[in-house]
Amino acid sequence: MKRRQLMQSMGGLMAAAAFRPAALAGPSAQETRAAGSDITGRLARYMAAARDRELPPAVVLAAKHRILDTLGAIVSGAQLKPGEMAITYVRRLGGTPEASVPATDIRTAVVNAALAAGMFAHADETDDFEPVTKAHPGCAAVPAALSVGEREDRSGEDFLRAVTLGYDLCCRLLMALGPDHVRSTHRSAEGVSSTFGAVGSAASLARLDEKGMRYALSYAAQQVSGIWSWERDTEHVEKAFDFSGMGARNGVTAAMMAKAGFTGVPDVLDGEHNALEALSREPRPEEMVAGLGSRFFITETAIKIFSVGYPVQAPLDAFLTLRRQHSLTVDNVERIVVRLPEDGARIVDNRAMPDVNLQYAIAVALIDGTLSFDASHSYERMRDRQVQAIKQRIQLVADRSLMDPAAPRSGRVEVTLSDGRRFDHFTPHPPGTKENPLDTPGVVRKARELMLPVIGSRRTEAVIDYVNHLEQLRSVRELAAVLAGPA
Repeated sequence: MKRRQLMQSMGGLMAAAAFRPAALAGPSAQETRAAGSDITGRLARYMAAARDRELPPAVVLAAKHRILDTLGAIVSGAQLKPGEMAITYVRRLGGTPEASVPATDIRTAVVNAALAAGMFAHADETDDFEPVTKAHPGCAAVPAALSVGEREDRSGEDFLRAVTLGYDLCCRLLMALGPDHVRSTHRSAEGVSSTFGAVGSAASLARLDEKGMRYALSYAAQQVSGIWSWERDTEHVEKAFDFSGMGARNGVTAAMMAKAGFTGVPDVLDGEHNALEALSREPRPEEMVAGLGSRFFITETAIKIFSVGYPVQAPLDAFLTLRRQHSLTVDNVERIVVRLPEDGARIVDNRAMPDVNLQYAIAVALIDGTLSFDASHSYERMRDRQVQAIKQRIQLVADRSLMDPAAPRSGRVEVTLSDGRRFDHFTPHPPGTKENPLDTPGVVRKARELMLPVIGSRRTEAVIDYVNHLEQLRSVRELAAVLAGPA
């Protein structure tokens, strides 16, 4: 009797649930999928058409800036530890000589070349960053485009459009998953998005049709990965892989497999067990396609003016502003308080790596009046007694009140002098953001400083000229040839 009564009670509950008013019932998974139907098809069709779609002039300029900025990061990163290890690894792999590895004499399989260039691109902290999603699109999308563009002998215009598409896919994936949700589930927004950035660039240059784009997306989705454990990497080597090397490799692999005729799931972003539902408990599928062709994420990323983690950019700008305005010196500064948004403060609080250590960056800026590329990577300088002493005067505060979606990577700095005077400065948007953009001379200046010590003046100026006139470049192979060759 008890069992019969229990079954009857359960039946009643199920019936009540089935007939509850629609207003009280949340949308089912099936209804959610139906509302966002054919996301894969709509995206694949846009991807196939994007290689022939003319871009607005402002988007072209933004793309040139990001490409040049990323090439600077690639060249400079070739001589840092992650780059050196990638060179050794890829050289041992050998492979069919399809593409060159920048700043080396290596020619290898296109997937290997993309992996190495990706590792170079985030070997330090000088690549660009999208503040809302926390994606790093350039360090995966540009290496993928450079490698595949060389292999396929594509034009500079093809290259521009491919990289622009890569940026869109990288950031849109996180918008569809919910960037905050991704990070709250122990995953790295940077790693999760990089494969889609790379497959966008690579698939465009591979000239896949709609069916090929669908398969490339499916193979890319199967490789999406990235966990937030990179914060415990003390030498930036795995971090370079997580942020860019992995994504560049994965995206190029997906595009090349589709080009080779591999078949797969044609609707990986739709239907049962789709990628968006698998990767997020709160997916927003329409974000993958919302504003395609009118909103270009390549115009929204921030170009860094300092080779340090992005949460350090705004407070470093604020501090250097105060230093100039009030003639701050080692002798007259008693105390420095830096306030950052809570999530950013955790990333840069006295970290083992100099380029993501806020206290170290501010200490060097007080002593030198700037933070050079060399200083931002110097473990030896971190151990300097003067630097260590000044770091004791610097307090970092994780300020919840600065958690503002309109200015997600702001910074406020308060300085107390030995005579009791106090000054403060707030930087909501550091130089290089879309709200405070760099002009072409500013981007060129940064890229030149990064490349000149590695590949010399002649090659540096040739790279700058090629990128500034990409619409006129007949073949990406010309650009790749200038970048190739021993440093």
